[in-house]
Amino acid sequence: MRVHRRHAFSSALIAVVTASGLAFGTACSSDESSTPAPEGETSAQRSPGGASERADLVSFKLDDRSQAGITDVWLVWTIKNSSSKKSNYSWDWEAIDASGTRVANGTQLETDVQPGQRANGEFPTTLKSTEGVKLNVTSFDRTAAS
Repeated sequence: MRVHRRHAFSSALIAVVTASGLAFGTACSSDESSTPAPEGETSAQRSPGGASERADLVSFKLDDRSQAGITDVWLVWTIKNSSSKKSNYSWDWEAIDASGTRVANGTQLETDVQPGQRANGEFPTTLKSTEGVKLNVTSFDRTAAS
């Protein structure tokens, strides 16, 4: 009887470890859905039936304001609300260097943007340089503001 309990325990332990490994592997897998950050407004960002949610992010880029040996790199963006309702925006981004390594990432917010209104924003980064760095938007969401 003792051998059967060990075997049952071992089987249960293997099942738990396997399930945990699968869950961890899925959670840590890379998201292949990132898109390059827009440089400026283009007609290609608009869908034939009107504006898509993602197209509301008109521009999103790095601005190197460094001077006198002091590093000062900022994110700057423009949102244009193409919906008929006051909206809040949130998007996740990543900065990738020339070798493909992610060197920074974060989430930006823009709130209470009226229909048709443009909102400009900026945020400091920890980046040391913009040379060879590419911005990707990894998720983007527009929700109705209250």
